[in-house]
Amino acid sequence: MTKARAYAVFLFCAAFCFSSLPAAAARFSGDYLLYVCGSDKNGTELVAGGHAVCQAYIAGVLDYHNLIRSLGTAPGVDFCVPEEVDLYELQRKVQSYVFKNRNLHSKFVASPGVALGLYAAYPCKK
Repeated sequence: MTKARAYAVFLFCAAFCFSSLPAAAARFSGDYLLYVCGSDKNGTELVAGGHAVCQAYIAGVLDYHNLIRSLGTAPGVDFCVPEEVDLYELQRKVQSYVFKNRNLHSKFVASPGVALGLYAAYPCKK
């Protein structure tokens, strides 16, 4: 292979490797959160493993909230979840709140609904 050809191959590979491709972030809407958190009248999940996905999303919002608080930045919606509360209980509280307020949260990103649901259930005592 000639130097010119090797250089051309190198440039092509570099351009390919470093080209920017559009990225799409996954978004949880309130409707989708209700769907993955949901179960039928017999208690069977609507989505296999949905409770794990639902609880992980709620735990992520809770972890981020605690991080913001630990940095000395007051979260816009401050809630204080007791240590003894398990993820299943958090799921029930958040799911109930988002369902009751689905006109506000159904099409929007789910995280504000989660935060407001946690605030409604566990406001900080002043």
